[in-house]
Amino acid sequence: MSNKIFYTLTLVSIFGLISCTKAQPISSPSQTKSDTKAETVLKIQNSARVIHVLVALCDNENQGIVPVPKFLGNGEDPQKNLYWGAAYGVKTFFTKSRSWEKIAEFANPKANVLQRIVFKHKTKNVYLVADAYRGSRMKETIADFFSAVSGETLENVKLDSQNTTLQILGSANLVAFVGHNGLMDFDLENQPSKKNDNRREAIILACASRNYFSAPLKKTSAAPLLWTSNLMAPEAYILHDALEGWTQGESDEQIRTRAAAAYSKYQKISLKSARNLLVTGW
Repeated sequence: MSNKIFYTLTLVSIFGLISCTKAQPISSPSQTKSDTKAETVLKIQNSARVIHVLVALCDNENQGIVPVPKFLGNGEDPQKNLYWGAAYGVKTFFTKSRSWEKIAEFANPKANVLQRIVFKHKTKNVYLVADAYRGSRMKETIADFFSAVSGETLENVKLDSQNTTLQILGSANLVAFVGHNGLMDFDLENQPSKKNDNRREAIILACASRNYFSAPLKKTSAAPLLWTSNLMAPEAYILHDALEGWTQGESDEQIRTRAAAAYSKYQKISLKSARNLLVTGW
């Protein structure tokens, strides 16, 4: 590996952690309610298991973070963003994965989402829909996350190449949030309660997410498969390795161990420390 590439990857990893270490209330643009609530969508039965990943793009201007370099912290530019297009961002990491195949990409699928990518697992009947939310729309991103895990809202994604329609948000089997912990900056205005008895699981990769997301998550009845106890870098290798265990039907503890092993490897910390950081269940 060249010195230039090594430096770039190291920089991304370092700033992924540093961006979580400051949580100051900020003045945000006028917020709108989740744009998925405007349309009534009928419930359908997915033909495969579905994972929906909501990525809040890193944003120096609109999030209470320690600023990262501009090319990583522009919340309107997913291609270079720390949590999307950078080396350990969701788009880049999953696109290069041997386990997942990118089958569709959509630009601006809805008001608050700049890019949507759909992956299909190469050996299991599982789809992953990843959305890159504008960094200035953190409130909407978190609102959509809770609407999803409660079963409150539904959205259809048509895949012409597969002759398939996937239903995400409240119809996803697993919903993940990735990015800065916006609940460090503001209170959640609406806390949805569960709308049906469908089983949904949640992954929340943000700093100290168990502390901040616990109370509203309990109202949704979603099961916390993986979340965090302290400051961390919400990089895609954690999600990737956790999902590999999930697709294989492993136990929550096995999935946690996979995620912790990935964090230990990339962050160069002990497995014990990584397991203390990445936790499962209540």
